Amino acid sequence: MTALRAWLQDPSPTSRRQARLGQLWLAWLRIRRNRLAMAGLIIVAILLLVAALAPWIAPHDPFVQNLANRLRPPGTPGYILGTDDFGRDILSRIIYGARITLYIIALVAVTAPVLGLLVGTVAGYFGGWIDAVLMRLTDIFLAFPRLILALALVAVLGPGIENA
Repeated sequence: MTALRAWLQDPSPTSRRQARLGQLWLAWLRIRRNRLAMAGLIIVAILLLVAALAPWIAPHDPFVQNLANRLRPPGTPGYILGTDDFGRDILSRIIYGARITLYIIALVAVTAPVLGLLVGTVAGYFGGWIDAVLMRLTDIFLAFPRLILALALVAVLGPGIENA
């Protein structure tokens, strides 16, 4: 807080940097006090770490099929979570699945605000019947069951993570 006051009196680059660091420190202190925020931060950090280190921490190749090891129960030596119908290690598949999960999250986090900003800007700028049409389309998308909408879009666009 004192760095912020100093910047208001002397807006030099050094004091601005100190003020920014002071604001970041205050934000960090607020997050540390909130137990749910810290739990979420820890979960995201673990997910990022697992995704980054997947080739080194996965016990087996998640794509290699071994029918001799199919349907092993959890706790089998060498297969902590067991194997699937094709003999692939489930733990390895979960670890590598973290990468796909983060990719989808990043894709949605980038595209959703852009589409929302575009629709909102066009509706706000033109107004009138264009605004009414865009808002009714938005209402339809919000009212429609998301799973059915996702299945319909995948059926139209084709399979794949990008289309999903």
